[in-house]
Amino acid sequence: MTGETFRGLVKQLGEYGKLMRLDRPIGILLLLWPTLWALWIAGEGRPDESVFAVFVLGVIVMRSAGCVVNDLADRRFDPHVKRTRDRPLALGTVSVAEALCLFAGLMLIAFGLVLTQNRLTITLAFVGAFLAATYPFMKRFTSLPQLYLGVAFGWGVPMAFAAQTAALPQIAWLMFLIIVVWAIIYDTMYAMVDREDDLKLGLRSTAILFDEADRFIIGVLQLIFFAGLMLLAPMADLGKWYWLGLAGAAIAAIYQQFLIRDRDPASCFRAFLNNNALGASVFAGIALDYLFRSA
Repeated sequence: MTGETFRGLVKQLGEYGKLMRLDRPIGILLLLWPTLWALWIAGEGRPDESVFAVFVLGVIVMRSAGCVVNDLADRRFDPHVKRTRDRPLALGTVSVAEALCLFAGLMLIAFGLVLTQNRLTITLAFVGAFLAATYPFMKRFTSLPQLYLGVAFGWGVPMAFAAQTAALPQIAWLMFLIIVVWAIIYDTMYAMVDREDDLKLGLRSTAILFDEADRFIIGVLQLIFFAGLMLLAPMADLGKWYWLGLAGAAIAAIYQQFLIRDRDPASCFRAFLNNNALGASVFAGIALDYLFRSA
């Protein structure tokens, strides 16, 4: 292999990485935090090591696959949207055939990972794969694609409980609903960035549906989200460290409201990104509560 060929290969691999959004890990983190919440609660602070490894890898692989299929679905729209016009499929640096092969490869890796788990987890994984593959098309048919995203992102919670406990207790479904609400919140902030472009292209989102009530509705959803998190405390016997984590998350939510106050696209994007801090704060509260409980 010549030096030029090697450099070309490295460059193309870099384009595949961009297509999977490995250079923008916020999506991985927003999918990872609730998965970790679920694993720690299901495992009472000590999740099984192999389950932990499979789910962390699975989050990375499935989020990457979701980005690839999303860009395949939006390849004719992305060149017309300021935020997405530099994506590999929009620029033509990755072909449709390459993207399809990459998606298939990632799904095979995900399938191989889930095969190491119990039957209930494998069954749930088929639903998760369907949700991930179909989500990108929802913005054409419904004004609530953020709700569908929430279901797709939240599905990792019952899967985590299934893998850790071989059961689906009530708390797993409460957490699932909490994550659905959270995803609607942060993905509406994300959609506020593209609202004008989406209107021109005839695409749909909760940002468009909520219109001038967007901040108010996000605020109501934030209250519902935190009410759900508070209900978790007695169900999982979580104490003061968890409440401190929720306090930090509440500060992040208030800051997000401040950022979106003028609906400036750049500030709305910062509010979206800030949800990483919110998710991390909740996980810190859960992890520390179990840590010091067992100390």
